[in-house]
Order: sequence, then structure tokens, then C-alpha cells
Amino acid sequence: MNMQVNPSTNRDLVLTRLFDAPAEKLFRAWTEPKLIKQWFAPRPWSVSGARTDPRPGGSTLVVMRDPEGNDHSSEGVYLEVVPNRKIVFTDAYTSDWAPSDKPFMTVILSFEEEPDGKTKYTALARHWTAEDREAHETMGFHEGWERCTDQLAELLQTL
Repeated sequence: MNMQVNPSTNRDLVLTRLFDAPAEKLFRAWTEPKLIKQWFAPRPWSVSGARTDPRPGGSTLVVMRDPEGNDHSSEGVYLEVVPNRKIVFTDAYTSDWAPSDKPFMTVILSFEEEPDGKTKYTALARHWTAEDREAHETMGFHEGWERCTDQLAELLQTL
């Protein structure tokens, strides 16, 4: 697994990983609420709710629950959806293109087919400011996204 700060912008955090699964399974894991609930939050956190409408302009909502039982919602809008290839979403808007209180990032996910049924997965978190990127790192981006990606790999083996 490769995680890095993108030095060209100073606002990007990038995670890449080669999965032993076809792109279709990764796409499903990112777009089907019942699957999102199984991997999206780093344990011991959990996902208490998920809603998706994976099409440009469709909304997404993931509610993560911390170990103390507090819910943390993340709402956004899909900007681009190419089945089994690419998903782009942002928290700059909520449903119906209503501006969010505090835009934080846009996420660009790509799924590249590799030989032998494997998929190169890239998750790019592009933040509005370098300060937002730094805050995301401080919140535990590297550790949290790495654990979630491990959980995603576990789930993919069951699909």
C-alpha cells in the first residue's frame, strides 16, 4: 500500500493499493450501502447508516459511530460516476446542490483493471486548503484510511 502527500499541490493525500479483486467489486463496495457499512469506518468505529445515489448530482451520506456511541455524519454529492472505473464526490454540497457549511475535500477514486483479475485502486483526497489537508492528517488519515482499506480487502474476498 502506498500513501503520500501530493507534493505538486500540497493539498492532496493519496492512497494506492493493488487488490486481488476485479474493479466491479470495488465499485460495489463504494456504492452499495449494505457493503459500505461493513468496511468504511476503522474499527472499533462502525457505520450506523449509509445512503447512496451514485450518479452525477446524486447525494451520499455515511454516518460513522465512534466507540462511545456518538454519530459523525459525512454528506456529499457525486460529481462523476463511471461504473467500475471512477467515482468523484465532494462534501462541498449536500443533497440538491445545497452548499455545505464547511467544504473540506473532494475524493477521486479510480479503479484500474490489472492482469489476473486484480485492480489498482487509487483514492485521492483533494482538500480545499493545505490547512485542511494538514487537519486531515492530524485526524489520522494515514492510519484510518489504511485500516479501512485493509477492511475493504477482507470484504472483497467474501463478494
